[in-house]
Amino acid sequence: MYDMSNLTKLKLLDENCPEAMKAFWAFDKAAFAPGTIDALNKQLMAVAVALTTQCPYCIQLHVRAARSAGATDEMLAETATIAAAMRAGGAITHASHLFKD
Repeated sequence: MYDMSNLTKLKLLDENCPEAMKAFWAFDKAAFAPGTIDALNKQLMAVAVALTTQCPYCIQLHVRAARSAGATDEMLAETATIAAAMRAGGAITHASHLFKD
């Protein structure tokens, strides 16, 4: 199912839902533009989210963008451990619902 060439089909969304997709692409561009947070840190955040959502497209695209912004192997490895801690932390904190008062 996962194949980066599938992303070329996104143009069908652009063609069939132009106003919403125009808004999406503008929002995406604005969200990733350097601001208070620089491009590198925004891309590292995107990598962490992509790892937790387990989207292979996002992982590949944002790792590439992070590397272009200067990410090192060490930064990406640390980002992966943060993503893992966040995902595991969700399971641990939700475990509080397992026990009755």
